[in-house]
Amino acid sequence: MKQIVIKTPDEIAKMRHAGSLLAKVFAMLDGVIREGISTMEINDRAEAFIIDELQSRPASKGQYDFPYVLNTSIDDVICHGVPSASKILRSGMIVNVDITLENGGYIADSSKMYCIGQTTPVAKRLVNNVYESMWAGIRTVKPGATLGDIGHAIQQHAEKAGYSVVREYCGHGIGRDMHEEPAVLHFGQPGSGMTLQEGMVFTIEPMINQGDRRIKQKKDGWTVVTRDKKLSAQWEHTVAVTGDGVEILTLRDEERENGYLECYKGR
Repeated sequence: MKQIVIKTPDEIAKMRHAGSLLAKVFAMLDGVIREGISTMEINDRAEAFIIDELQSRPASKGQYDFPYVLNTSIDDVICHGVPSASKILRSGMIVNVDITLENGGYIADSSKMYCIGQTTPVAKRLVNNVYESMWAGIRTVKPGATLGDIGHAIQQHAEKAGYSVVREYCGHGIGRDMHEEPAVLHFGQPGSGMTLQEGMVFTIEPMINQGDRRIKQKKDGWTVVTRDKKLSAQWEHTVAVTGDGVEILTLRDEERENGYLECYKGR
């Protein structure tokens, strides 16, 4: 296993800045993502904003030969949905938009769910539960806690509501590289796994299914869907372990103001 990269206060400050810029990308997209837009237009608008307005780099583009700046995962797509000019958002859809941004040599990673038009109560319940599950995991983060504590909190919250946690994909350390150690599982046992220490920075990004947790990858080599074709949702933040708890480096303005984000209704 690769060594954990403990960040200095200066490095965390740079990651905090990258995270604040990424939050601005989502704020811009809040006024863009709506019924009738294509997922490729979302990609193109985000790319132009990151490069031209924020003077930053879309970190996902070119990573593992991925040609786009973000993922758009709709309905039964768990993760890695590929933007397309022919994929038009329609009322009732739920879509996860997953974006990375590099500024000053450091990368921030976050994703957000959008509910398009008239979304069913069943879909909204899933979206909101996954958001709550992510926060259940975040609230466990502090020096001396373990990775298993994070996973257990997420799993317990999701499964109590009747949902299942995807196990093939997980959170990850992040810094100068998009994917560093450790792997942050979204299931587990309390007290198990690596002990957290101040200066660790990683993502928490649970992918949770409405039905069975089993997955299937499409022939494009990227898109991962639920095997039973039921809905899936995901939220993600980049977090840093502080001396006495946790800091969310990619926190968005609506989260600061509201504390909890209801399912966003696309315009």
